[in-house]
Amino acid sequence: MVVPIAVATPAAAQTGTFTYASNFGSDSVSVIDTATNTVTATVPVGDGPFDVAVTPDGTRAYVANNNSDSVSVIDTATNTVIATVPVGDSLRGVAITPDGTRAYVANLGSDDVSVIDTATNTVIGGPIPVGNGPRSVAITPDGARAYVVNTISDSVSVIDTATNTVIATVPVGANPVGVAITPDGTRAYVANTSSGSVSVIDTATNTVTTNILAGLAPIGLAITPDGTRAYVTDNVQANVRVIDTSTNTVIGNPIPVGPSPNEVAITPDGTRAYVASAASDSVFVIDTVTNTVIGSPVPVGDVPVGVAIGTLAAERTPTTLTLKVQKKWKWKDSLGAGGKDGVTLKAKLTAEGQPLAGKEIEFTTDSTALCTDTTDSKGKATCKVPGEQPKEICYTATFAGDDTYEPSTSTVCKSKDRKDDPWSEVPDPSDLHDDIHDLMQDTMTSAGLPG
Repeated sequence: MVVPIAVATPAAAQTGTFTYASNFGSDSVSVIDTATNTVTATVPVGDGPFDVAVTPDGTRAYVANNNSDSVSVIDTATNTVIATVPVGDSLRGVAITPDGTRAYVANLGSDDVSVIDTATNTVIGGPIPVGNGPRSVAITPDGARAYVVNTISDSVSVIDTATNTVIATVPVGANPVGVAITPDGTRAYVANTSSGSVSVIDTATNTVTTNILAGLAPIGLAITPDGTRAYVTDNVQANVRVIDTSTNTVIGNPIPVGPSPNEVAITPDGTRAYVASAASDSVFVIDTVTNTVIGSPVPVGDVPVGVAIGTLAAERTPTTLTLKVQKKWKWKDSLGAGGKDGVTLKAKLTAEGQPLAGKEIEFTTDSTALCTDTTDSKGKATCKVPGEQPKEICYTATFAGDDTYEPSTSTVCKSKDRKDDPWSEVPDPSDLHDDIHDLMQDTMTSAGLPG
């Protein structure tokens, strides 16, 4: 027998939204660029990778290796394994907390859950005993609870993540496999393979409120980001059913996919669902608007089982924001340009020493919004605050950042106990030209002259 050996490709940094498919038969993870639906990298991992989860910031993928009892940690920027973490026996499922600090791993063979500190990639504390045959894990949006599906004992163990202890056990259908939680955290949906149903758990009471018939062997399950739809794979009938979560009924016709579909994952914008088809060594892509398969199946490794999606943002450029506070100037008063009350806030935004134009700056004091202004060609933004100002006050200018530039902020405070005054009575020389221009413009406008 010739066994294919996975070779890592390529090591260059990547950005964008990617689907990670764990290939149980070829001990690898295929990385699919969702913009083109092509495999851009193949990452060798441990023996028998079963499930995969991506951190919220998209920087790491955690792969549960069933046969080697370990978790491979992939740096998604370079698609290389940076750590291998030993855990329990015959692990299957893995999920990451919303803050990205912990990974919960379901060890099917040892009937427990291991917790990994993602900062150090080490197991913390002892394993958490759960039911018989833990298969999958899902964590509530607030990170307070982990729901672990026990496929042999037909139940779901609810873990309090603050204490890492089981606080409830919920009976569900026969041989539950997949689990997903709604974005609002109010319900957990569990795919029961042998009973052909999906159990809906009320997370406030940890009781099943309804069971939905969903094919012969529902196995994988994912919920759209808006919480309106649940996509369930049928491992026997080779299709995907769609549940309307407002009525908890199956809607439309089953969506045909490849044989032995396992897990399913949905893109952050909710427009696509990716389904791992184990028997066809491929991933199918569903358009969630039309609920039809689009394009050709994406070829991956041998026996893809797990699938997860993450977005890796481009590295942003640091920015610097400065703030100056100026009183109404006395020389303006002598020219009849206004009273003495009020201040003018002047911010300047730069990146790598160069001014940034067209960026919105928000001016606040004590968390109260004052005004916003867009930086000009010199990176400057201005906010005029009328009226007498308190003797003790702080003003803050904030740039929220964007896809290209990092956020930055600057604060200037005045205290009545200070003998020196951090505010300038006269304009800064660098601003003098602009101030004279503004004054002349105001004077000409008042006189009815063209600017």
